[in-house]
Amino acid sequence: MRIAATADLHFSPTNQAVLRDQLSKARDEADVLVLAGDLTNYGKPEEMDPLLNALLRLRVPTIAVLGNHDYESGQEQELMKMMTGAGIKVLDGSAYERDGVGFAGTKGFVGGFGRGMLTAFGEREIKEFVRASIDEALKLERGLSQLRTAKRVVVVHYSPIAATVNGEAPEIFPFMGTSRLAEVIDRHGADLVVHGHAHHGTPDGQTTAGVPVHNVAITLLQAQQPSAAYRIFDV
Repeated sequence: MRIAATADLHFSPTNQAVLRDQLSKARDEADVLVLAGDLTNYGKPEEMDPLLNALLRLRVPTIAVLGNHDYESGQEQELMKMMTGAGIKVLDGSAYERDGVGFAGTKGFVGGFGRGMLTAFGEREIKEFVRASIDEALKLERGLSQLRTAKRVVVVHYSPIAATVNGEAPEIFPFMGTSRLAEVIDRHGADLVVHGHAHHGTPDGQTTAGVPVHNVAITLLQAQQPSAAYRIFDV
């Protein structure tokens, strides 16, 4: 299976025409399009509607997770309903199997990496913050546990490793993702992990167990090739 993966489209009227043209090539180059979150700027249905029109014209099976921007207006459930109604498979702690390849995904959350990962100690607010991170890791675990395919692809918005965040300011590393996601991935195994969120990160890395992780934020892709709107992976 050839997978075209991208993230952080932040679809808006100003970039609509360019993105539509760039994404149109996916129909000839990929079997599946994967969107790793931040599809809109402010999480509003009126932003999602023109994006769905563009995606429907591609006629490529599409799998997606939402990102933090898609939650901004508190209308994430409406966005997911719109996407599902348009035939897009939205992963939110869920799984999907197609042509022998399994996909599991969730938005993910922040919290830091390795020994710097925030733990649930101290104030109630800290514990609630960490609980949100744990809940997203548990959602990913639920999705992966549902898969029965030999090949597995994980789709998240936040990074599961620090390596693909390198390039961002060190001060914001803890807000780019969390190792809790990588722990789940290594426990269940995967052939490919894609994420976004770190616009100025690094394209490639791997988990402790050697699972390949790729940052497909469109800004990062276009820093290497201005006309690029996605990256192709063979699974």
